[in-house]
Amino acid sequence: MNESYLSPYLAYLLALADDQLILAHRNSEWIGHAPILEEDIALANIAQDELGHATWLYEHIAALTDAEADDLAFFRAAADFRCAQLVEWPRGDWAFTLLRQYLFDAAEGVRLARLVDSADAPLAQLAAKMRPEELYHLRHSQAWVRRLALGTAESHRRTQAALDVLWPLAPQLFAPLPDEAPLVEAGIVPPAAALQAAWEAAVRPFL
Repeated sequence: MNESYLSPYLAYLLALADDQLILAHRNSEWIGHAPILEEDIALANIAQDELGHATWLYEHIAALTDAEADDLAFFRAAADFRCAQLVEWPRGDWAFTLLRQYLFDAAEGVRLARLVDSADAPLAQLAAKMRPEELYHLRHSQAWVRRLALGTAESHRRTQAALDVLWPLAPQLFAPLPDEAPLVEAGIVPPAAALQAAWEAAVRPFL
């Protein structure tokens, strides 16, 4: 890779990895507490997938630097994490968790669909590995959001309350990073604005 791209490239990877890691931790808080056993297992599996995706990204960063993947995941100061506030937010209730998961999964869906065609072969390969699992996550979270929104008056109220909190936070998933423009121009990553537009086109009709 061209040296001029390396710093913004690493920052981009780190932001993606941190989002996956922190959301995995938030979802793991449901283990033993989900409404039914089947969903306890399902959300644990989703959290495990997200942790695996974070690991792949951290390992890719480590291969390009002197860092260790475990150090990136566990031994940085909180202020050094680059995750979106949406994934940091306390887990809330079941409606909050599944709606957050849906918004995140939809974002990952549009991002990975474009990253599989990245001019950077390692990143394209990582995206291709992650995408099938993220599509499964999306189907799962979307089904639950529909079920909650169209269920009882109480489940609808909780889903709407979650949306009121999460919707203003969701655009952070597409916030362009400093010095990202050269990566976009080189075809390594897609434009953040295009990703957000595609995401909104997908989620607004559903919500």
